[in-house]
Amino acid sequence: MAENIASNAIQLRRVAIVAGEESGDILGAGLIEALQAQFPDCIFEGIGGPRMLARGFVSHYPLERLAVMGLVEPLKRLPELLRIRRELRERYSQYPPDIFIGIDAPDFNLALEDALHQEGVTTAHYVSPSVWAWRQSRVKRIARAVDLMLTLFPFEAKFYTEHNVNVAFVGHPLADKFPLDDEKYLARDRLGLDPDAQYVAILPGSRAAEVEKLGKDFIQAAQLCWQQNPQLKFLLPAVNETRYQQLQLMLQHVKELPITLSLQNSHDVMAASDVVLMASGTTTLEALLLKKPMVIAYRLATLTYWILKRMVKSKFIGLPNLLADKALVPELIQHQATPEAMSQHVLAFLQDESKVDALKQEYIDIHQALKKNASEEAAKAILQCIAGKGFASKDSADKPIAGNS
Repeated sequence: MAENIASNAIQLRRVAIVAGEESGDILGAGLIEALQAQFPDCIFEGIGGPRMLARGFVSHYPLERLAVMGLVEPLKRLPELLRIRRELRERYSQYPPDIFIGIDAPDFNLALEDALHQEGVTTAHYVSPSVWAWRQSRVKRIARAVDLMLTLFPFEAKFYTEHNVNVAFVGHPLADKFPLDDEKYLARDRLGLDPDAQYVAILPGSRAAEVEKLGKDFIQAAQLCWQQNPQLKFLLPAVNETRYQQLQLMLQHVKELPITLSLQNSHDVMAASDVVLMASGTTTLEALLLKKPMVIAYRLATLTYWILKRMVKSKFIGLPNLLADKALVPELIQHQATPEAMSQHVLAFLQDESKVDALKQEYIDIHQALKKNASEEAAKAILQCIAGKGFASKDSADKPIAGNS
């Protein structure tokens, strides 16, 4: 439960939240629940998904209207996105909420936060964009746009502190959800796997382009591992039916390799494995929290890689290494991401038990640092921010709001 911050003074009446995708809906629902524990009569409105709606949230637009990815799709939808943002700005400028909270979706939310902040609305942003890694000049706009930045990771909070942005590190909701212990044998039992075999999980990504660039090399790396250790077995989860079919085509000409292709069970597959070979991405955090040794590989289009190489300031791309601020696990990027290199690193983990034990202890330390009851911490930080800023006028809370549109 959120700490009772100046409960006699704060009467939270109306909170506006805009979540841009499913992950934001999860964070938003947890935050609403934590705030409702103290302010059961508070109205929560803006843009949210089914989890937020289940908490009584009023969504003025469907969340999926903001959940656009890639380069072309946002351009096609730009007029609609600009219209939604303009209408939200007008709504919350005319009837200011006690606080406006943008959850992720920085391209949409930061501009809205900036505009509302100039109108005197208290603003917060939940989930930092990767400003610490590239385009660091964006921190100036963030400092102008928000009264509070809520970060999931401690290295992000350090960056904002160094740039004089009011910040609160609240921990990561996944760290609250995942157990501290390795649940390998429980996962194997759920999947009907041999409890005594050695398994390698292969996760070449969730997007078609990622699987196209990495899938065949990941499978070839598995073949090289199997040639060295014929007792190994391999697990290949697909995030959806389309990726399943894409991977199935790649496996058509693979003979003898003991590999199981499955659908939508990546969590259990990783939990059941001894080592994970995976594409870089947020799934690496899940692998860390599951206490799995991992080899991270990634490959971009050549031009994109050379542009980003000159822009990105971070030493690492994998979350385990970023969180530890050292090379806990191998990162094989671009030309380094060969089947031979991948297989060598996978086999190294399988052959060195003491190395794996030391790595798992590092993981436990990181897990404990991230396990902070994120929703309650975020609610507490938001209430402290409001207490320090004052509140929207009482009249604004009395204005009627429209239902879902």
